[in-house]
Amino acid sequence: MLQRIQTVYLLLVAGILLSLFFLPLAVLKSDDTFYSFDVFGLSTLLGEKELVYPTWGLAALAAISLLLALGTIFLYKKRILQIRLTIFNSILLLGFYGLFVFTLYMFKGHITGLNWSVKFAMAFPAVCIVLNYLAIRNIGADEALVRSLERLR
Repeated sequence: MLQRIQTVYLLLVAGILLSLFFLPLAVLKSDDTFYSFDVFGLSTLLGEKELVYPTWGLAALAAISLLLALGTIFLYKKRILQIRLTIFNSILLLGFYGLFVFTLYMFKGHITGLNWSVKFAMAFPAVCIVLNYLAIRNIGADEALVRSLERLR
């Protein structure tokens, strides 16, 4: 299980997704107020940190992707299911970006004079999609190897 390279890729995906819960995705500025946008929502930066607008959908997508990446590691005997779940995890991460853009669009309608800048943590889901692709390739190679060895019997 742990000696396969796809396990390392999936562990990296889980670690990167875990870090999303602790890092801001974007910083928004409206007139004289600064907001931090993370997976839990929009919160003020100046003074006491207060959650202004919760985005539990982003947190749920990140948590489901994290748990799916961890759970997929233990399905090493069911390689086809492992491939399908990894593809589904990549689709969820694309949905994360879609929900992020939709939420940012909704903020723009409610807050006047909004300027925003994206932080480096916003690239983490894209990195996870690439790592998922690499894991899928290696799981497929293992499946092809097992099938070729079964033909020799």
